[in-house]
Amino acid sequence: MATIANMTLEDLKRFVEATLDERLTRLLGVFESPDESDDDDNLTWDEIRAAVEQHRWTPPPGARSSLQLLREDRER
Repeated sequence: MATIANMTLEDLKRFVEATLDERLTRLLGVFESPDESDDDDNLTWDEIRAAVEQHRWTPPPGARSSLQLLREDRER
């Protein structure tokens, strides 16, 4: 492996990107990449809104709000 002093800027960028990808994968696991499709180009506004609603995450009942979490952080 080349030392950092001997790397080009592009080599260094690839090294940093590969290192980050490796660490994030180790920490978070591998995510599925959706297949690329051109079907999304022809969606109507209502179809887009429905897709957003379908994929929206809803916190469980009784979960603290972001405001409550922020206040707790500030109190520490």
